[in-house]
Amino acid sequence: MTMLEGKSIVIMGGTAGMGASAARACAREGARLVLVGRDDPAAEQTRAALPSVCVLTGDAADPALAERAVAEAVQRFGRLDGLYHVAGASGRSAGDGPLHDITDAAWNATMWLNLTPMFLANRAAVRQFRRQGGGGAIVNVGSVASFFPSAHFFATHAYAAAKEAIIGFSRSCAAYYAKENIRFNVIAPGLVQTPMAARAASDPIIQKFIATKQPLDGGRMGRPADLDGAVTLLLSDAGAFITGQVLSVDGGWGVSDGQIPPAPEGI
Repeated sequence: MTMLEGKSIVIMGGTAGMGASAARACAREGARLVLVGRDDPAAEQTRAALPSVCVLTGDAADPALAERAVAEAVQRFGRLDGLYHVAGASGRSAGDGPLHDITDAAWNATMWLNLTPMFLANRAAVRQFRRQGGGGAIVNVGSVASFFPSAHFFATHAYAAAKEAIIGFSRSCAAYYAKENIRFNVIAPGLVQTPMAARAASDPIIQKFIATKQPLDGGRMGRPADLDGAVTLLLSDAGAFITGQVLSVDGGWGVSDGQIPPAPEGI
């Protein structure tokens, strides 16, 4: 029997990057899925790759969208068993950076993008878990940048604060809802090759740094599929006695110094 056989799972941010990879892994493990993502080519590609999966598109910060996704799962599959919330974004384009440079608008945008959709999806899932009884599993995505900062290349202080807030929120909820068998856990990735990491992926100096900061598997950026095992474990009955935990999937980021290469001559 597969790990998620018959489980009804919603993945917010499930049409691209880490979410799409997790969707494929969950489908292989027997899950029945509702995916939520932006209305863009990635959503169409996911529909084509997973034709039996329900794909909804919209803005994850729309309060109605999370409720709609949960309702869709219940209508199609009779219940909801799990939520994987991946949706979030860097605030760099809005002006996130070192504290002295962050504008009010950049702070507000980064907090809104990373916390509000997560709150809305978690609330919708918990309300359904409590209506139907029997518990459920929620996995939220944080970042090692919130508790193992790397100031030289990754100084986005509003983003770090938002990702640390996800941990506090998840642990607080885990404590409160444990008696109802509703579990909350956080996956904290290192640097993973997604559209949000395009700046780092295209910078040869950062890539040299990552080879020493994430030394596993020869030293590289993570791939979305590197998180799949953690996701399926925490959503499955194999993780039924795990709650309130932060699992770093970081290629060794948290236990490695990382060697900053010298700047090229002339810079």
